Amino acid sequence: VQGTGGSSAVSKCSAAARGYIQDRFLRLLVGRRRRRRAPLVHRGYYIRARAVDHCVQDFLLKTQSHPRTQILSLGAGFDSLYFRLKDMGLLHHTMIYEVDFPNVAQQKAALIKRTEELSALVGSSEGEGLGVITFSGKDYKLLGVDLSELSQLERALEEAGLDTEITTLLIAEVVLTYMENSRSDALIQWAAEHFSRACFLLYEQMHPEDPFGHVMQQHFNQLNSTLHSVAQYPDCEAQQKRFLAKGWTECIVMDMNEFFTCCTPEDEQQRVQTLEPFDEYEEWHLKCSHYFVLAASKGMEPSWTPLLPSMRVPHDAVGVAGSVPAVRAMHSDTSGLRRYGHCSVLLKRDVILTTGGFGEEDGQHCRMRNFHVLIKHAGCWKAGCVKKENTDKSWDERLYHTVSCVSSSLALVVGGRTSPSSAGLGMLWLKFPETCNALDPGDITVKLVSLQPAAEPATLRWRHSTTEVMFKGKKYLFVYGGRSALEPVLGDWYFLHAQELSCAGIPVEGPIPESRHSHTACSWKGGVVIAGGLGAAEQPLGSVFFLKELEHGFQWLTVETHPPLVPRYSHTAHVHDGKLVLVGGVWFHTSSVPGITVIDLMSGLCLDYMINVEHLEWPLMLHNHSSVFLPNEEELLIIGGGGNCFSFGTHLNPEPVSLSLSNILTT
Repeated sequence: VQGTGGSSAVSKCSAAARGYIQDRFLRLLVGRRRRRRAPLVHRGYYIRARAVDHCVQDFLLKTQSHPRTQILSLGAGFDSLYFRLKDMGLLHHTMIYEVDFPNVAQQKAALIKRTEELSALVGSSEGEGLGVITFSGKDYKLLGVDLSELSQLERALEEAGLDTEITTLLIAEVVLTYMENSRSDALIQWAAEHFSRACFLLYEQMHPEDPFGHVMQQHFNQLNSTLHSVAQYPDCEAQQKRFLAKGWTECIVMDMNEFFTCCTPEDEQQRVQTLEPFDEYEEWHLKCSHYFVLAASKGMEPSWTPLLPSMRVPHDAVGVAGSVPAVRAMHSDTSGLRRYGHCSVLLKRDVILTTGGFGEEDGQHCRMRNFHVLIKHAGCWKAGCVKKENTDKSWDERLYHTVSCVSSSLALVVGGRTSPSSAGLGMLWLKFPETCNALDPGDITVKLVSLQPAAEPATLRWRHSTTEVMFKGKKYLFVYGGRSALEPVLGDWYFLHAQELSCAGIPVEGPIPESRHSHTACSWKGGVVIAGGLGAAEQPLGSVFFLKELEHGFQWLTVETHPPLVPRYSHTAHVHDGKLVLVGGVWFHTSSVPGITVIDLMSGLCLDYMINVEHLEWPLMLHNHSSVFLPNEEELLIIGGGGNCFSFGTHLNPEPVSLSLSNILTT
């Protein structure tokens, strides 16, 4: 548990070094342990620090007319809160008490004493080392005591001079969850009973039972720092009821997606979103949906409401029309399909090609070099590598590209990227033998042919869509949306001639859809159906559009769904018999995990189905995956999926999963 505190301090220091957090004291408290963290971790610790600072400064502002106030930081570790507030001149009448394990408090006290910049702010220590008080300044006291021993904590605070009649803010930043629930409950109740006017700020994890939550719990279990509270208090509602039952009169809770959206100014959101090249939106939003900030109070006049309940986005429950069982699609070796950000396409009946992405190859996590095929024979799927010709720099081991079958022996790769800071990649032909009937994947050869067509600039993008459309009896590829190294979201489109790949100037009328990436696009009635995606403000979209073929061009039409489609992105989609089938994705205005959504494109009826995973032995993550629909069998094959689960490790779905959709497509 103490190790998690040190790791958090290092991560916050790294975030500060990249400009996410304005905190010059973290580097002094971390010392030589400094490490450069990934952009995803920077964002995660930014939102944590932002939430705590937001609530603390709101408390100080609302109580500035009080003659004296106190802040009690529980499990403070090497946090820099006191030094930042002191440096900002916000502690004119506020005393700060920090509590942590005795050895942590002693280490921090020694660090303060030998660091001139820190000791100059806090002043000389008065009677240091007396009992549990490891450092005692004019407006700062550092105590070494185990929080789970409530009687010891109460005696130590009394000895340090804590005044229960003064308005007090208690802070527990990923602390209480490491305690047994009976002990953390007792501490919450003790605080409510002990102080006449008090506020409580809590930040920690939730949602332990979904796929991301499983990976999160496994990570902390491996660190021998089990998350105790998540089982009994798994969501915001349960945490709110907990505090109200323990004596707090007001309590509001929100997850970190909601906090970032509702409590962070737009200019600050934009600043953070442009600090570093970033392309891990799914993992960022999933991390934020698994952490919450809670503000509780009692005896406060006026009420303490730092989380702006008037701006809250309602978390509506999704009505479930039924469930679809997920089963293992095969029992042979499918290790080459453990990947995300890839693309899978049905080359011909019973032959599926999967290319690109990030996954596991030769025992290492890397951008995938090999192409894999699934071949169905005698009712069973078999997986394996295919042979490649001309494998020079033309493939570039790309992610978030598209592959479109132009014929049974020719497929076109459009776009993709290597790194989010690099320019998008162009186009590439994949040529197959005319007779691709091999029963062994190793007998299939793919020839790679680089292209430099006039349309190349239109395809330097990723997280886009490429869809076949028909106009005046001719076939075109419709490239839409996505993002590039320079533009975080694109809303333009191009019609490419299917053979010569030059751009065609086909008129399009109607209301232009909002720019988006990570959406889906499916061919239907000669046009294309666009659904969902991530918009310019990094917010999921719930709109559905149909690009309809007209005599003189195309027209954008809005597809009204009822009930409204829950906004989502990073899903996959297929159209079958006039029904749009959406598979998985990421959303954050509801507490459940996306499963299967079926939209009747004629009536707009939108039905959600959960995916029953009881027959699977692993968490099934349905983002950054690919899926292939087999129309004759009305079977859906889900391939790959997963990603970097914040700092908890990488999860890759280990093998393809099969879903039979015949029941829900006939309702």
